[in-house]
Amino acid sequence: MQTVAALTMVRDDAFFLKAWLRHYGEMFGRENCYVVNHGRGEEVADLAQGCNVIGIPGDPHKNFDMKRWRMLNNFVMALRCYYNHVVVGDVDELVVLDPDSGTDLRSWLETVPANRVLTPVGLEVIHRIDREDEKISGPILGPRRHVRLAPHYSKPCIVSTGTKIARGGHFTQYGKLHAPDSLYLFHLKYCDFDAYAEAMDRRNAVTQATGASVKEAAIGRHWFAEARGEDRAVFEAFEKLEMQEGFDMAPVRRKMFRSFKARGETGYFEFDRPEYDMQFVLPERFVGVI
Repeated sequence: MQTVAALTMVRDDAFFLKAWLRHYGEMFGRENCYVVNHGRGEEVADLAQGCNVIGIPGDPHKNFDMKRWRMLNNFVMALRCYYNHVVVGDVDELVVLDPDSGTDLRSWLETVPANRVLTPVGLEVIHRIDREDEKISGPILGPRRHVRLAPHYSKPCIVSTGTKIARGGHFTQYGKLHAPDSLYLFHLKYCDFDAYAEAMDRRNAVTQATGASVKEAAIGRHWFAEARGEDRAVFEAFEKLEMQEGFDMAPVRRKMFRSFKARGETGYFEFDRPEYDMQFVLPERFVGVI
């Protein structure tokens, strides 16, 4: 059995795909990376050369997210026949092992028992446009050093057992929480103002093409133009998040464990995901990690 595969689905998001390929492709080997190319885009296929690129039709559909996660679930379960662990998520989500652990994610996963689901703490990389002028031309962490707590992105995304993942990747039907101290998920949606605006333009166009409203579509509300708001105001609001000293996520993990429970009668499990008005400056050791 191979140690780990990485799986994502992407449509046109070249900025985030480059980061995903740099992170997982270099660490796991491109031969162990699986990219579902929604719409069979030429740029995606070119960027992901050496990976396992799976082209699918790109026709707009109001149940896009539901169909997407049904497919990803099936791919994850298939890949588990050949890999001990499968990392699955959106192209703007990267799992990172704290450099203080002294090893890399692949080597660390070789020591992790199978038949479980791992849930990293979610952190959102934010572009402080009042402080960070440098353009991103390579690694993201360095030009960007600020993160905010994002429990919504503490996703059960490393799978090594038979389970079902909910739409959006936020819950699974695995009944125990494994949230290792050194594991993080960095969400990159807000890591760069220009990249954000371009990505939102594309996503607004996708939802417009379905002809469905927010209530009619099984697509994240944030993909719709009417829920977008004014881009610069979104980024200026990051200045108001309360700056924290240090970088200790132990209290966050404790709250995850204390609140872990069944999600009603759905068969899924969850933990509380409160809104935190907090931001941190990443320690120097994270520079260049993604």
